[in-house]
Amino acid sequence: MPTSTWFRLNPAKRERVLQAAQREFGEHGYSTGSLNTIAREADIAKGSLFQYFDDKLEFFTYVAEETAKRIRDEIVKGIAGSDFDQPFTHWLGDMCCLWADYFAAHPLERAVTAAMHLEIDNTVRVLVREPSNLHYRESITPLLAGWRDRGEIRPDLDDEAALALLMLVLPHLALAPYYDGLDPVLGLRGKTPEEQYPIIRSFVATLTPMFEAPRL
Repeated sequence: MPTSTWFRLNPAKRERVLQAAQREFGEHGYSTGSLNTIAREADIAKGSLFQYFDDKLEFFTYVAEETAKRIRDEIVKGIAGSDFDQPFTHWLGDMCCLWADYFAAHPLERAVTAAMHLEIDNTVRVLVREPSNLHYRESITPLLAGWRDRGEIRPDLDDEAALALLMLVLPHLALAPYYDGLDPVLGLRGKTPEEQYPIIRSFVATLTPMFEAPRL
């Protein structure tokens, strides 16, 4: 948890530090991310960081949590404006394309997401992914419940299994177009969002029969 000094900072300065940290941790990860570089790019003394956070791990954890929260807030806005009158398959395809659009347009959030998911230190990975996992759970679970209430999702669907599947798919769709070696099958690497759309929709169409209620 950041110190009270952090929250008393001018918001513009706080944002400058956060963005510098997102760039550095996003490019180099936790282990080799440099606090010196963050301080220099944020135009503050390195010692100031230890007035805001107890140590580097707490700083990285905060950056990861704040990034996950920003992603959730923006995606939730997009979901709220989506077309719930269409079939579940089409809606989920739209939402996955919205997801692809977001990560194409937000390189800092994308880089921190990669740093969180690809972190090799088990202890660090657990700490930084726990808040992100909670955001996924809290966002996806009520959506599945809503679609079930509409009769679009099987009443016997295993909610935990469905949640686990989506929590595997969404980070993959976010990162695969931008990092080598993550996607040897779908061919998302290097593609623009518009080029990703038909691939994503085809992929979603193979998943949704596991979710959908039988048509009468």
